Order: sequence, then structure tokens, then C-alpha cells
Amino acid sequence: MKFCWCTINTVNFEESLKFYSEIIGLPLERRFNTGDGNEIAFLGDMETKVEIISNKHFVQSEKIEGISLGFVTESIEDTMKLINEKGLQIDSGPFQPNPHIKFFYVRDPNGLKIQFVENL
Repeated sequence: MKFCWCTINTVNFEESLKFYSEIIGLPLERRFNTGDGNEIAFLGDMETKVEIISNKHFVQSEKIEGISLGFVTESIEDTMKLINEKGLQIDSGPFQPNPHIKFFYVRDPNGLKIQFVENL
């Protein structure tokens, strides 16, 4: 069995697409209307994807707790610089719990915690 995608419902579809493409670097694989006023996009070029759903009936929480998505980066410092240049806030970190890993968190436009990890 393979993990296919994680689904993120959003009230701001374009802002979410911009975050996952410009900040995370995931390419848009496909995007389509569902015919009922909602829209779906899949992002990613690997086996596992991020699915963004624009759902007119979705009510967004301020912050989503208890779950995060992790992405490997080549440089924590460069990624933190990009976050600052894009006007985003670092939620927490950076942390270095041992000599082999360093990471920090931001929130996506939907309040989901996103972890950027550098393996040292």
C-alpha cells in the first residue's frame, strides 16, 4: 500500500496554491473544477501529493493542531530567508535536538503547521 496524498480544505484557494508552489516548491500537477462551485488541485512531482480543495461550505479554524507536514530543505538558513522575504512568520524554531538535524515551523494559509527539516 502507498500513501497517495494529504488533503487540505481551504477558503483561500489561490493563496494556498501560491504557498505550496512558491514556498514549498511543489509543482502544480493538475487543477480542475468539480462542477459544484468547488475546485481541486494536486501539487507535487513525486509519489505523494498535496491536494488542495476549495470548498464553499468549509469553515476554517484559526490553527490546526496535532498534525504537521514535513518537507526536507537543503538549507534551513536559506529557507528561513525565503520565509522572511515572502512576509511570513516563523511559528517556532529553529531547533537542533541533535547534531544531525535542524528544523523550524511555519503555518500555511490554512493554519496547518509546516516543518522544514535539514539533515546535517
